[in-house]
Amino acid sequence: MEYSKLGRSGLKVSRVCLGTMTWGRQNTQADADAQLDYALAQGVNFIDTAEMYAVPPTPETYGKTESIIGDWLSRNSHKRHDVIIATKIAGNGLSWVRDGGDITKEAVIEAVDHSLARLQTDYIDLFQLHWPNRTSPHFAKHWPDMIDIQSVDKSQQRAQMHSILEGLDHCVRAGKIRHCGLSNETPWGIGQYLDLAKQYSLPAVVSIQNEFSLVHAKDWPYLLEQCHHEDIAYLPWSPLAGGMLSGKYLGGARPDGSRWTISQRNGLFRDTELAQQAVAKYQEIAHARGITTAQLALAWCNQIQGVTSTIIGATTMAQLQENIDAFAITLEDEVLAQIDTVLKEYPVPF
Repeated sequence: MEYSKLGRSGLKVSRVCLGTMTWGRQNTQADADAQLDYALAQGVNFIDTAEMYAVPPTPETYGKTESIIGDWLSRNSHKRHDVIIATKIAGNGLSWVRDGGDITKEAVIEAVDHSLARLQTDYIDLFQLHWPNRTSPHFAKHWPDMIDIQSVDKSQQRAQMHSILEGLDHCVRAGKIRHCGLSNETPWGIGQYLDLAKQYSLPAVVSIQNEFSLVHAKDWPYLLEQCHHEDIAYLPWSPLAGGMLSGKYLGGARPDGSRWTISQRNGLFRDTELAQQAVAKYQEIAHARGITTAQLALAWCNQIQGVTSTIIGATTMAQLQENIDAFAITLEDEVLAQIDTVLKEYPVPF
């Protein structure tokens, strides 16, 4: 296993980050225990979760994933310092999470305390904002007609960001979190948080996790360039596009128990004709290389300049093993050129 610096934090994280959002919905405590034990044995030291998990988000599944990790930690307390745990505060819009309100200073402090209790730990290594208070170009809102940027009140947003940083600072000073990060943010958002942190001597963000894959590469190169120069770790989530880049949903297939068979997931916005065509071509490249389509997608993501650690998720041990094995694969220049050809043909297929 290879390791990278988590931005300006000084922490060293494995190039594989174990995602956990299916734990408590598609996966049991026993499944999670097995995944954690296997991942750690392979050198994975980075675990990502969120107060909102398991998914799909519901009042019944809220907080379950953190509780499952906490159960494992309570039985493996001697391993706490061997793992870097990242979690996230949910943004606005979920009625069962703080009445669907915005992220605020008070919300951060409350969420941190509740996450610590569920995780059964004294500190969180990386505490992240799951999505901004304003509408951002994520979760399929990356087309010009979906966001009215002129309606955003810059002063109001900066005031909210300042308040959030004060909440994070309170938790850092109390020893409850070590570092803070962003998720589903933009270059403008990153810049504002860094500027406010410098202006008011508040914690600077050390990372950002955004959706990034062969069928959703919009952060390259603009956001990734900023991350590189500002020493911010870039953590891709959904590198398999919700499982689509495994090839298992080609031709409308819906394997039993897969995510796209679950209510609210059903492919979300990803299952378009163009995306199907792109995945079929990536599958041809992968099979010619002698690897699975999922491994091609993960190996490609791992080789992109600026990527720090890629967040993977699996519902079976076979999937987890296949995914982790992908990070030992180096794609040759010829294969990368073939991938580039498809990527240019289908730059934004959904």
